Amino acid sequence: MKLVTAILVFFLYVAESAGQIDTISQRNDTLPGRSFLLQKVERDGVTLPEIEIKEVTVYARPVFTKKKDFRKYERLVYNLKRVYPYALLVRNRLFQVNEEMRNIKTDKERKSYMRKVEKDVFAEYEDDMRDMTITQGRLLIKLIDRETQNTSYTLIKDYRGKLTAIFWQGIARIFGTNLKEEYDPYGDDAIIESIILEIEAGRL
Repeated sequence: MKLVTAILVFFLYVAESAGQIDTISQRNDTLPGRSFLLQKVERDGVTLPEIEIKEVTVYARPVFTKKKDFRKYERLVYNLKRVYPYALLVRNRLFQVNEEMRNIKTDKERKSYMRKVEKDVFAEYEDDMRDMTITQGRLLIKLIDRETQNTSYTLIKDYRGKLTAIFWQGIARIFGTNLKEEYDPYGDDAIIESIILEIEAGRL
């Protein structure tokens, strides 16, 4: 197995194992920007429901004057559509496994559950991860930060320990990747953000 593939498969395992620490569920289950708080507001003696409207960012469709730039954009769209579902998977598994772990009382049962989880993850996703390119792996690292509000390095450090995080960061750096890289939707990753919004809206 390629080392980069091993890192990507490990991300999925990390997502599955997040519920091992009770405090983790409080820190990671609530994902900023993914939920809305319904409030009660009284006006003129009448109590009404109210939701604070979030800021909306409008992205213009890109215009290309050179064919090579358009081809580069098309390739980015293809790669994002390839890896975005896995970023959502990591986010959803963080929630699901935390919920499961709340019902497990003993350490022995936890360890047994995690062994089964690890086996299932590798069986289900290892082949998919093998087919990913290094470029797709880099995008997945960015999107994991987008969806979980945590860098891949932070996830590994919090759930598997600092030494393990340092090890995987070293492997990633060999391939020109940085597990500490953060997602910047208003800066370097603005074009990625605009494509993701198009994918979410069903237009791509």
